[in-house]
Amino acid sequence: MSQAEQQQQDIAAIARGGRTNLFGFFLRLAARIPFLFIAGRAPGYGPAALGVFASALVLIELTAMICTLGEKRGLAQRLSESDAHPANVIADGALIALLASSVAALAFWLFPAPLFPGGQFTWIDRLMVLAIPPLALTEIWLAALAYRFDVGATVRARAIVEPWTISIVAGLMALFAPRSGLAVAYLASVYAAAAAAFVPFLRAYGLPQAWRPSLSDMGKLTLRSLPIATADAIEWGTRRLDIFTLGLFAAPSAVGVYYVAQQIASLPQKLKTSFEPILGPVITRNLKTRDYAAIGRQVRQVGFWILAAQLGIALALGIPGEGVMGLIGPQFVGGTGALAFLLAAEVVAATAVVSEAALIYVARLRNLAVSIGTVVLQGLVTVGGILLMQRLGYNELYQAAAAAAGLALALGFASFVKSWILAGILDERINNWRWALIWAVVPAVLLGWAATRFLPEWAELAFGIPALLAVYFGVLWRRAFGPEDRLLFQKAQKPAAA
Repeated sequence: MSQAEQQQQDIAAIARGGRTNLFGFFLRLAARIPFLFIAGRAPGYGPAALGVFASALVLIELTAMICTLGEKRGLAQRLSESDAHPANVIADGALIALLASSVAALAFWLFPAPLFPGGQFTWIDRLMVLAIPPLALTEIWLAALAYRFDVGATVRARAIVEPWTISIVAGLMALFAPRSGLAVAYLASVYAAAAAAFVPFLRAYGLPQAWRPSLSDMGKLTLRSLPIATADAIEWGTRRLDIFTLGLFAAPSAVGVYYVAQQIASLPQKLKTSFEPILGPVITRNLKTRDYAAIGRQVRQVGFWILAAQLGIALALGIPGEGVMGLIGPQFVGGTGALAFLLAAEVVAATAVVSEAALIYVARLRNLAVSIGTVVLQGLVTVGGILLMQRLGYNELYQAAAAAAGLALALGFASFVKSWILAGILDERINNWRWALIWAVVPAVLLGWAATRFLPEWAELAFGIPALLAVYFGVLWRRAFGPEDRLLFQKAQKPAAA
């Protein structure tokens, strides 16, 4: 196979994985809204209960991410370099993750105060720490399946099983035990998603063969994985530091409103996972042959796909933002400003996402340094913004908007610096912006403005959002998409395992 044919096959493989997970995004959207609606409106729930739930969720999911020790993205490189049985390679990382996450869960059970800064929790709420081990293991199992280009398992676990389980259980618990209903629903969804990931993983890889855990090998793996693990934790933490910081300064009800805005705004952020699992194995293979031009081309291509999709969805959710937040409950409308900044943050983060997908393999320490700088900058800007709003006399919802603005500024900084570093290493231009996007944005904005101005709220949401998306993606297809871009929407033969 020629180099040009190989590159074309790589782009087709990335497009196929992205297309499958893009469908999963819309499934996730359809499933997440019922949970937010139930949590916002059902008796016994509401903004305050959501605030307590969100505060615990931040540390639980961050801890689980750290306990994977970077295997979510580092596993692809280990599998491509090792001659051992693949199940044995995965078992090494899974065992370390299980041990680390079990210790962390026990620590939080004994000392729950960091999970609940307001001191408002029940003994069932404390059981949320039992989610840490399955969360860590699920990430590893799904990463292993993605290495073999099986992103369908991720769609089933993350877009169908997990969100629908939490919605259904939260609805049932609202009828019988609402005080701890969110915690029980969350635990049920985590374990259901873990089962949905483990079954296809076991079919694909089987059990380890003649595998014996080695303390020395596990120690080496831990040390090697620390830069990626730390970068993963920081990258994930940048989207949770805002809610954690807000929880220190604001009441649980304000945190609950912000959490809803964050959940809606994070839907476009899930699009990066549409491509990341497939992009990793492709990059590691091109690194073996030092084909830096191919890596630069793939990063630009995927970056444009993510940016274009996120921008369209951000417009569709942001322009009718008051109506979208009002769906969850009238008390959440005040979070519209925070929603707008959070949607903007996801758009500016697109370049950082694809740049980091390559940097973790070619400059992991520099990538880690930039990630640390990003989270420090975010912390300073977020705290400064909240204190400024307090000094000027604005209420907690304005403080929430300031926290969201801090996230947007920090992610913009990360995008600029990480793309600049990667461009220097590859000697390739890293820029996912195309001026043709303006052709799609302008008519979409005008249509969205007209819908909010002249239509009642229900019609604005029911007809305005679909019409806006149709206009945006229709113009995008005609004006900005080339032949390779259209691979994203074309059937392609399933590639062989890496």
